[in-house]
Amino acid sequence: MAGVTGIGGFFFRANDIEALKAWHVTHLGVSFEPGGWSQAAGPTQMAAFAFDDAYFPEDRKWMINFRVDDLGALKAQLEAADIMVETKKDWDGVIGRFARIHDPEGNPIELWEPSQMVRDHYGL
Repeated sequence: MAGVTGIGGFFFRANDIEALKAWHVTHLGVSFEPGGWSQAAGPTQMAAFAFDDAYFPEDRKWMINFRVDDLGALKAQLEAADIMVETKKDWDGVIGRFARIHDPEGNPIELWEPSQMVRDHYGL
Protein backbone atom coordinates (compact mmCIF):
# COMPACT_ATOMS: atom_id res chain seq x y z
CA MET A 1 0.00 0.00 0.00
CA ALA A 2 1.26 3.50 -0.82
CA GLY A 3 1.39 5.85 2.13
CA VAL A 4 2.86 8.90 3.78
CA THR A 5 6.61 8.94 4.40
CA GLY A 6 6.89 12.07 6.53
CA ILE A 7 5.75 15.65 7.00
CA GLY A 8 6.40 17.67 3.87
CA GLY A 9 5.35 21.00 5.33
CA PHE A 10 3.42 22.79 8.03
CA PHE A 11 1.33 25.70 6.81
CA PHE A 12 -0.41 28.38 8.85
CA ARG A 13 -1.72 31.93 8.58
CA ALA A 14 -0.03 34.84 10.32
CA ASN A 15 -0.91 38.47 10.98
CA ASP A 16 2.73 39.57 10.58
CA ILE A 17 4.43 36.94 8.44
CA GLU A 18 7.95 38.38 8.49
CA ALA A 19 7.98 39.01 12.25
CA LEU A 20 6.66 35.51 12.99
CA LYS A 21 9.22 33.90 10.67
CA ALA A 22 12.03 35.91 12.30
CA TRP A 23 10.86 34.84 15.78
CA HIS A 24 10.93 31.15 14.81
CA VAL A 25 14.40 31.50 13.26
CA THR A 26 15.82 33.46 16.22
CA HIS A 27 14.40 31.43 19.09
CA LEU A 28 13.91 27.93 17.67
CA GLY A 29 16.31 27.73 14.73
CA VAL A 30 13.52 26.81 12.29
CA SER A 31 14.32 27.93 8.74
CA PHE A 32 11.77 29.33 6.32
CA GLU A 33 14.16 29.31 3.35
CA PRO A 34 13.07 27.91 -0.02
CA GLY A 35 13.71 24.20 -0.01
CA GLY A 36 12.69 24.02 3.61
CA TRP A 37 14.25 22.87 6.81
CA SER A 38 15.64 19.38 7.21
CA GLN A 39 14.60 17.81 10.45
CA ALA A 40 16.41 15.07 12.30
CA ALA A 41 15.04 11.58 11.82
CA GLY A 42 12.78 10.26 14.52
CA PRO A 43 9.17 9.85 15.54
CA THR A 44 6.46 12.34 14.64
CA GLN A 45 3.20 12.05 16.57
CA MET A 46 -0.10 12.90 14.91
CA ALA A 47 -3.09 13.17 17.21
CA ALA A 48 -6.54 14.73 17.15
CA PHE A 49 -8.04 16.34 20.24
CA ALA A 50 -11.65 17.16 21.05
CA PHE A 51 -12.49 20.86 20.85
CA ASP A 52 -13.08 20.96 24.62
CA ASP A 53 -9.85 19.12 25.54
CA ALA A 54 -7.79 21.24 27.93
CA TYR A 55 -4.41 19.99 26.66
CA PHE A 56 -4.02 23.17 24.61
CA PRO A 57 -6.17 26.33 24.26
CA GLU A 58 -9.68 25.73 22.93
CA ASP A 59 -9.46 28.83 20.72
CA ARG A 60 -6.58 27.27 18.73
CA LYS A 61 -7.09 24.57 16.13
CA TRP A 62 -3.48 23.44 16.00
CA MET A 63 -0.35 23.10 18.08
CA ILE A 64 2.99 22.05 16.69
CA ASN A 65 5.34 19.87 18.71
CA PHE A 66 9.07 20.30 18.09
CA ARG A 67 11.48 17.53 19.10
CA VAL A 68 14.47 19.11 20.91
CA ASP A 69 17.85 17.74 21.97
CA ASP A 70 18.29 19.59 25.29
CA LEU A 71 15.10 20.98 26.82
CA GLY A 72 16.90 22.47 29.83
CA ALA A 73 19.31 24.48 27.69
CA LEU A 74 16.55 25.61 25.30
CA LYS A 75 14.34 26.61 28.23
CA ALA A 76 17.16 28.75 29.67
CA GLN A 77 17.79 30.30 26.25
CA LEU A 78 14.10 31.15 25.78
CA GLU A 79 13.72 32.56 29.29
CA ALA A 80 16.82 34.72 28.75
CA ALA A 81 14.96 36.17 25.74
CA ASP A 82 11.94 36.91 28.00
CA ILE A 83 9.83 34.11 26.49
CA MET A 84 7.60 32.46 29.06
CA VAL A 85 8.15 28.70 29.22
CA GLU A 86 5.42 26.63 30.83
CA THR A 87 6.20 23.23 32.32
CA LYS A 88 4.07 20.82 34.33
CA LYS A 89 5.39 17.77 36.13
CA ASP A 90 2.47 15.65 34.88
CA TRP A 91 3.51 16.33 31.24
CA ASP A 92 6.79 14.48 31.79
CA GLY A 93 6.92 10.71 31.72
CA VAL A 94 8.14 7.59 29.98
CA ILE A 95 8.37 9.20 26.55
CA GLY A 96 10.23 12.31 27.72
CA ARG A 97 10.03 15.85 29.03
CA PHE A 98 7.76 18.60 27.72
CA ALA A 99 7.45 22.38 27.83
CA ARG A 100 5.13 24.85 26.16
CA ILE A 101 5.71 28.29 24.72
CA HIS A 102 3.59 30.62 22.60
CA ASP A 103 4.76 32.48 19.52
CA PRO A 104 4.14 36.24 19.23
CA GLU A 105 0.68 35.58 17.74
CA GLY A 106 -0.34 33.33 20.65
CA ASN A 107 0.03 29.99 18.86
CA PRO A 108 1.03 27.19 21.25
CA ILE A 109 4.31 25.38 20.55
CA GLU A 110 5.14 22.24 22.46
CA LEU A 111 8.78 21.31 23.01
CA TRP A 112 9.60 17.64 23.55
CA GLU A 113 12.88 16.12 24.67
CA PRO A 114 12.53 12.36 24.05
CA SER A 115 13.44 10.05 26.91
CA GLN A 116 16.46 7.77 26.65
CA MET A 117 14.09 4.87 26.00
CA VAL A 118 12.63 6.68 22.97
CA ARG A 119 16.10 7.74 21.79
CA ASP A 120 17.32 4.14 22.00
CA HIS A 121 14.24 2.78 20.24
CA TYR A 122 14.51 5.21 17.30
CA GLY A 123 18.29 5.47 17.26
CA LEU A 124 18.29 9.18 18.09
